Amino acid sequence: MKRKLKKVGIALFLVLIAIQFYQPALNQNLGQDYTNDFLITTNAPSNISKLIKTSCYDCHSNNTEYLWYDYVQPARMFVESHIKEGKEELNFNEFGSYSNRKQQSKLEAISKQIKSGEMPLSSYTILHHNAVLNETQKQEIITWINSINESNSLSED
Repeated sequence: MKRKLKKVGIALFLVLIAIQFYQPALNQNLGQDYTNDFLITTNAPSNISKLIKTSCYDCHSNNTEYLWYDYVQPARMFVESHIKEGKEELNFNEFGSYSNRKQQSKLEAISKQIKSGEMPLSSYTILHHNAVLNETQKQEIITWINSINESNSLSED
């Protein structure tokens, strides 16, 4: 029995070592054109920009700031899958290229998810404590988003 457990342990260790050689491409697009970036197209104030960059951009943009443990498998695969899903739902670097209707929809979704506490994900904030939004910060973002929605709906009339 001990011999079998030892073999299983060695096999698991070797698999863990082997998967370290698989490193997906980094989500870092240096030299990117930022003319369609959310913070630029919405003319976000600096306090809002800072909150959104800290709490949202790692998963919802083309530039993730990786920490040392993001390079260790299988955590890397987990992180990359979250980034891929996040960018498919909303990519802040491409926000200005969305249609007005899609922008409105995304703004409403952002507001709703921040208000309900769905975003940022708790699996993200566990390791990124600075990404946690307190109630005041949530309200700042929501109020700002509502003001954008109001001005956009007025300009469409």
